[in-house]
Amino acid sequence: MKYIFSILFLFTISSMSAQDKKKTWVFILAGQSNMAGRGAVEAEDTITDPRIKTIDKNGNIILAKEPLHFYEPTMAGLDCGLSFAKALIRNCPDDVSILLIPAAVGGSNIRQWLGDSVHRGVKLLSNFKEKTALAKQYGTIKGILWHQGEGDANEKGMPVYKENMQKLFGIFRAEAGKKKLPILLGELGAFNLNASKQFKQINQIIGEYASTDKNTAVIATSDLNHKGDNLHFNAAGQREMGKRYAAAMLTFGLR
Repeated sequence: MKYIFSILFLFTISSMSAQDKKKTWVFILAGQSNMAGRGAVEAEDTITDPRIKTIDKNGNIILAKEPLHFYEPTMAGLDCGLSFAKALIRNCPDDVSILLIPAAVGGSNIRQWLGDSVHRGVKLLSNFKEKTALAKQYGTIKGILWHQGEGDANEKGMPVYKENMQKLFGIFRAEAGKKKLPILLGELGAFNLNASKQFKQINQIIGEYASTDKNTAVIATSDLNHKGDNLHFNAAGQREMGKRYAAAMLTFGLR
């Protein structure tokens, strides 16, 4: 049976024309828990759109609804992906669909990504590469939504964070096959009182990096609220963040 499914999968992929792939715009969601999603999923987050798709844990294409991420099933929650896609699709040509590829894992720091560490059962960079390869079979990669930095908001992580972003994003773009691939960078929340100084420093580093990379954009989050834990954006914050990611993507043009 597994062999039959593999044959059917290969037949489906091979039958897709180059034009079909051009009309499927792929966005990869990467980072740690605030991209993986910890918000409360509500009814509005489960309403599907036939033009917005994602993958399940087996790599099958399905209609997108929250939660999108499946790596941490006991902590799965609302992320910004569906909100992003719903906001962006309104500005896309009518024959274009969006494919969201989840690749974020909570608690992961950027050094683990670069080192291809196994974190919470996921080999971070290898998984990203596998998902990127899968994405290219289905469509055209248009951008990466990145939200990460809480795991590096410390004395060990901050001094090398800018350098590590440059390294990691270079790898991301090489895997996507696009040197100028837009990477959208979400700021850390301003609500964490215990780590406010460190989070502000990470946000400053993110801004400094973006000023050197014209193919990035920073998504402001200082006015968004947490879900009660002073760490994770609540549902309203995630939905608003998705809209802001979409607005940032539009500044690069729908090319």
